[in-house]
Amino acid sequence: MEYKPLIAITMGDPAGIGPEIICKAFMGDIRKTMRPTVIGDSGVMEKTIRTLQFPLKLKQINRPEESSPKKGVIEIIDLKNISRFFHGKPSAIAGKAVYEYIKRAVSLAVKGEVDAIVTAPINKETLKMAGIRYPGHTELLAKLTGTKDFGMMLIGGPLRVILVTTHVALKEVPSLIKKDKVLKTIILAHKAMLDLGIENPRIAVAGLNPHAGEGGIFGKEEKKEIIPAIEKARKKGINAIGPVPPDTLFHKAYKGEYDVVVSMYHDQGLIPLKMLSFGKAVNVTVGLPIIRTSVDHGTAYDIAGKGIADPASLIEALKLAVKLVESKKKKIKKFQELMSEYGGKLKFKTHGN
Repeated sequence: MEYKPLIAITMGDPAGIGPEIICKAFMGDIRKTMRPTVIGDSGVMEKTIRTLQFPLKLKQINRPEESSPKKGVIEIIDLKNISRFFHGKPSAIAGKAVYEYIKRAVSLAVKGEVDAIVTAPINKETLKMAGIRYPGHTELLAKLTGTKDFGMMLIGGPLRVILVTTHVALKEVPSLIKKDKVLKTIILAHKAMLDLGIENPRIAVAGLNPHAGEGGIFGKEEKKEIIPAIEKARKKGINAIGPVPPDTLFHKAYKGEYDVVVSMYHDQGLIPLKMLSFGKAVNVTVGLPIIRTSVDHGTAYDIAGKGIADPASLIEALKLAVKLVESKKKKIKKFQELMSEYGGKLKFKTHGN
């Protein structure tokens, strides 16, 4: 019997569209390739099902391995941590709840009780109101897993983009573009492509300034920081190209000349990606010891509870999580076969092996 990965889906902000898009995903055919379990609050999910008249039922379970999903049933690990909420309004209780969902999902993944986690959207304001000082999922996941080197990559249509800097003011970006940080991001991009099964990936590194600095005329960051990082990456055997002028780079990536783009700042990379694939792109945290994917959008408070939210990005995030799990298992199997040729015996504690 073909193994189906166990996927933990965090419910996200109860006041946002997370519960709704989860329900809509379960109404599709996601169970053909995975065994999904929601980490959240049964009361919130039940209200969503009832209010929007979805043909679904809830089943509470204690452990993901108890999952034996049936059509029309959402299996949920109920943390019972939401007493009240209002659609479209951030609150401290919601911030505390979403933190607990993420923490439980990470714990399950680290222990090998699930193969991957997929996160519904959260709101930074709710985290702040609950006293949780993280700008978002990425930094929180890194803290919970003890990860030092990590990055945010988005995949949408033909584009894959990883960011050197993320949620910072634009005026602060130039001071943060340092050769070590750029090199680390190039290495993470290389690893991410290998995880996707792409051998010898072509990694295009964007310039920060117009025309990639034009030899220093429009800025010194390329010559002082970005080029040295690219050269170090090449010495490590990484196929890094650049710096490529950002005004032409994304067209070339769209045409398939590069496998992934290393972008210097948030909007440089995400504007072209979301223009092509908004609502269907996937966020991947690279560098974690666990597999985590997420949607490319926020809580959408303005449409929460109205039944019009699009689940496409969540569905794509679930599909990519399965693909990454399968790629990981193939690598482990290949390594085990290689070791057996030399008489070695290695055992790996991964769910489903």
